[in-house]
Amino acid sequence: MRLSELRGRTVAVWGAGREGRAAVIAIAAHGPADLVAVDDSANFLTLPWEGPLAEAAPLVTGEEGFARLAAAEVVVRSPGVPQTHPWLVELRHRGVTVTQGTALWMADHGDRTVGVTGSKGKSTTSSLISHLLAAVDRPNVFGGNIGVPTLDLPEAELYVLELSSYQCSDLTDSPRVAVVTALFPEHLDAHGGEREYYRDKLNLLAYGPRTVVVNGADPRLLFELGDRAAVHAGTADSVNVAAGPDGTPWFHLVDRPLFPRAVLPLVGRHNEGNLCVALAVLDALGVDLVDRKDTLAVAVAEFQGLAHRLTEIADPSGLTFVDDTLATSPYAAMHAIDAYDGRPLTVIVGGNDRGVDYTPLREHLAEREITVIGIPDSGPRIVEALDGLPKVRTELVEDLAEAVRLARQLTPAGGVVLLSPAAPSYGRFRNFEHRSEVFAEAVRATAPA
Repeated sequence: MRLSELRGRTVAVWGAGREGRAAVIAIAAHGPADLVAVDDSANFLTLPWEGPLAEAAPLVTGEEGFARLAAAEVVVRSPGVPQTHPWLVELRHRGVTVTQGTALWMADHGDRTVGVTGSKGKSTTSSLISHLLAAVDRPNVFGGNIGVPTLDLPEAELYVLELSSYQCSDLTDSPRVAVVTALFPEHLDAHGGEREYYRDKLNLLAYGPRTVVVNGADPRLLFELGDRAAVHAGTADSVNVAAGPDGTPWFHLVDRPLFPRAVLPLVGRHNEGNLCVALAVLDALGVDLVDRKDTLAVAVAEFQGLAHRLTEIADPSGLTFVDDTLATSPYAAMHAIDAYDGRPLTVIVGGNDRGVDYTPLREHLAEREITVIGIPDSGPRIVEALDGLPKVRTELVEDLAEAVRLARQLTPAGGVVLLSPAAPSYGRFRNFEHRSEVFAEAVRATAPA
């Protein structure tokens, strides 16, 4: 379904956040017969609904919202509405057409789009792709889950989108290049289970992309991919890391050296894999990696990484504070912890509790000396999962600011304080940016004079 097909129809936009707001403005411009916005989760974090938004569509809150959704010909849901929401289950049962802003946008722009998803690495990889394309004179617009909502994007010849499992689930068109960085159990409460999550994630590939690029080092992803044709980045047949001309690790295109691993400023083996995937995408788009290797090396060296993803905050105490608020699963937190292997480490965990199994985190920390501070809502359950590990010290506090204060007391000189929550931000914070702001302010407020 395209935006233009909403002309003259009754439409309800479900959600009043960033995506919902973008949808209302975009849909209103196409002349629906009736347009209403529904927010069934309004709370103290909800932003005002006023000005052009209120003029375009009245906002209905609370239980009345379901009646307005059920009366619509088309419901455009925000990504944050889970597949398991009782209202959504009933709407689908009644045969109501349900879509999303990203699906509407992709119908018109898929042939000009690189779409990136994955349980981990999608944010960094999509940012790298956009950055490197610009460096080799392929201008593009970046947006999606972590950037600008798709319906707010300007017209362009090429787009790079970072897409969540929620955004992928309602697609009926695939992008020109579909990219998957990793698969592990995530967001199970919102999708209904592990199988449903993988199905929704891989829906990105379901509608005939020209090229599929995946992380060839992820066994679960390869299993779920089956016999689908794809470029396996990170393997000897694609972009990979191997010993270079000087004996140190280099990035290669098959067996042709490109530049040293040391050029990449991002820590962690997982970021090597992210760059392999990004370079494989450029190769698929016709960029001559060998011919442009010097330009690419400079661009890689200049890439500073994402805010909120292993972002170090300067502090006069000598401690290194690290904002990794985008780590919303135990697997992501495990990668972040590994990036600081060998240094005294305190990690702050906890956020919106989706019932995730934290056994993998326990197994990962079984032999590691580390301090773990849990914050609401899921912090107590994470700490409970780590109970009995001989080298793991655990503490519980009431909020993120208190966690930072305690971390200063417990972390040895020269150590690292890592906010890698292994849980989403919603509930206590408006979004991940808000959680980062609170963390950074707590670091500033507790810094020694």
